[in-house]
This record gives sequence, structure tokens and C-alpha cells, in this order.
Amino acid sequence: MAADLGPILITGCSTGIGAATAQHLAKKGHTVYATARRVETLADSVAAGARPLALDVTDEASMSSAVEAVLGEHGRIGALVNNAGYGEYGAIEDVSIDKVRKQFETNVFGLSRMCQLVLPSMRQAGTGRIVNIGSMGGRLTFPYGGYYHATKHAVEALSDALRYEVRPFGVKVVLIEPGLIATEFGNTVSHTLADTLEDESPYAAGSKRMDAMIDGMYKNKLMSVGPIAIAKTVEKSLTRRRPHARYVTPVVTRGLIGTRMLMTPKAFDAMLRVVVR
Repeated sequence: MAADLGPILITGCSTGIGAATAQHLAKKGHTVYATARRVETLADSVAAGARPLALDVTDEASMSSAVEAVLGEHGRIGALVNNAGYGEYGAIEDVSIDKVRKQFETNVFGLSRMCQLVLPSMRQAGTGRIVNIGSMGGRLTFPYGGYYHATKHAVEALSDALRYEVRPFGVKVVLIEPGLIATEFGNTVSHTLADTLEDESPYAAGSKRMDAMIDGMYKNKLMSVGPIAIAKTVEKSLTRRRPHARYVTPVVTRGLIGTRMLMTPKAFDAMLRVVVR
């Protein structure tokens, strides 16, 4: 029988990491609330034992309603897994500011607001966990993904600040940094650049080369793993008495991040010019 963590609320469970995490934790006996904008996309999670809730992290009323529903039934929220997010790719000059705003609304502001909504009950209970799904893209940046990377860099900063702020109240904050995960996200990223840029864009040729590189990376079985790997890492971050502040998955991702940290910006740019061709 799973240790009682209290109800676990997970955002972005329609596919990918969110779906895998909701199903994995539910099968382990935890009380899981799987959420998505469209509840009908949660059928597999419900079949695994999760409870469905409608939740759109870009809508204040939707977020508040979902949190209130869990509080109404349990009196508290034991854990929040901020998973909802997507990638907006393209050259900095080419991507419209409306799309940039939407990217930040989902990946940063929605995550922040969900933290604000669940923290009062966690502080009152003197316990709780918040797991933010970041990305290796929060610690290294590739061209033509600047806006997505900017949101994940923001999640890094928010997680670091929040971890310190809520520690006195018994709340633990964990940041998970996935690498390349074989999900619909990966399928969307590879080919998004070439599909969204017009041939007359001055960045068309470079974006198409980057698109080909990304596609190859996601198809490489040594570099890409399935979403269950992240689901198991989330479980670890929720059930360990003293979880790490950060978890990087898969192992090869640690090498990529470590290599970038050792390189100067000029050296990294030079490497990209060799790889993205």
C-alpha cells in the first residue's frame, strides 16, 4: 500500500509525461487528480484509477475551481505536479509576440498561479510537495527555441526561490529536468520549425537544419527515453523523505548539461555551427 501523501494534483495529463505520471502514481495506490483542458482526453488515466478534473492553466477560474474541488473533498492538497507546458519554436524575430505571451501564460504564469493556489493548504497542514517539470532547456539553449528556453529558465529561477521560501512551512519543492522524451511533445518539436517558417524568412535555412538535428536526436534511442522514466522520477521526488532539489533524466542529459557548463559561450556557438548543418 502506498504511503499516504494526500491527494496529488497533476496538470497537463492529456498525453505524454502528465498522462504517464498520473497512471503510474494511480496504479501505485496514490490518490491522483489527473487534469487537462478537455476531460475526455483523460480516459486512460481514469482507467488506471486517477480522478479526472478539467483544468486550463491559462484560465484563472478553471485553476481555482480545480483546486477548490480537491480541497472540498480532502481539505488539503498533498502534492502538486506542475507538468502542463508546450514548446513554441522559431527564430526570435519571426515568432509573433502573441504566441510568445501564450507560451509564457502556459509554461510560467500558469505554473506560478497553481503554486499560489495550493500553498495555503500546504502551509496550514505543515507539509506538502511541489514538483515542477522543467527541462534540460532551462540550463542550456539551442537556437530557434529561444522563447521556449526562456520559459524553462524562468521555471528554474522560480523553483529555486520557492524552495527556500516554503521550507520553513514543511513544504518541499523539486525541479525535474527531462532531456529528450519520446512523447507527442517531441513529435511536435521535430518538424515544427520547418512547417511554421516561410521560405522567404531569412532564418528559413537555419531553422530547417535545426529541425533536422532535433528530429535525429529524438529518434536516437540512446538520447531519448519514454515518459514512464519521468513518471518514476516524479514518484521518487514525492516519496523520498529528503528528495533532491533537482533530478535530471535520462542520464545522458546530465552529460549534455555538464558539457555546456564547461564550455564558454563562444565554444558552444562553435560546436552548434558544426552540429547544425
